[in-house]
Amino acid sequence: MDPAQPKSRQDRGTDMTYRPPTVADGIRLHAIARDSAVLDVNSGYAYVLWCHDFSGTSIVAEYQGRAVGFVTGYRKPSRPDVLMIWQVAVDADQRGRGIAARMLTDLFKRCRADGVTSMQTTISPDNLGSQRLFAAVAKTLGLGFHRESLFAAHDFPDAHLPEDLYILAADVHPE
Repeated sequence: MDPAQPKSRQDRGTDMTYRPPTVADGIRLHAIARDSAVLDVNSGYAYVLWCHDFSGTSIVAEYQGRAVGFVTGYRKPSRPDVLMIWQVAVDADQRGRGIAARMLTDLFKRCRADGVTSMQTTISPDNLGSQRLFAAVAKTLGLGFHRESLFAAHDFPDAHLPEDLYILAADVHPE
């Protein structure tokens, strides 16, 4: 790991470690996304490249030496103070343990040290679990939580629900 990279952090009393992804994680991240049966799955190459180019704005949850969850994110080129979350996934047998919320919280705190002040993501209207997850993370981080329309269904080349933009920031009012 690059010495400039943030170090991993292990939860006390568990075997869960949270750390930046490495290129070697790309294959596993692709499998987790595929097995989720809900995420838009990118090519295997995209996950390997993501782990290489965006490890500073992404995070992996590792349990007993195996990646069991991930968050991919990037800083918006037009707004480097915004951490845009691309995908969040946790293995089915690890869900319900707060792993997704911990990854998002830890990732935001890590990126905040580099000037990130808010987090954004897109969520389809039917994904109540993700809406609740990001609302809880906003509360944990002491951030406001706001939703705006972003992409309509007809904006996509294939069958896809609309995507709303969710903003977690100090300067927005909670919904």
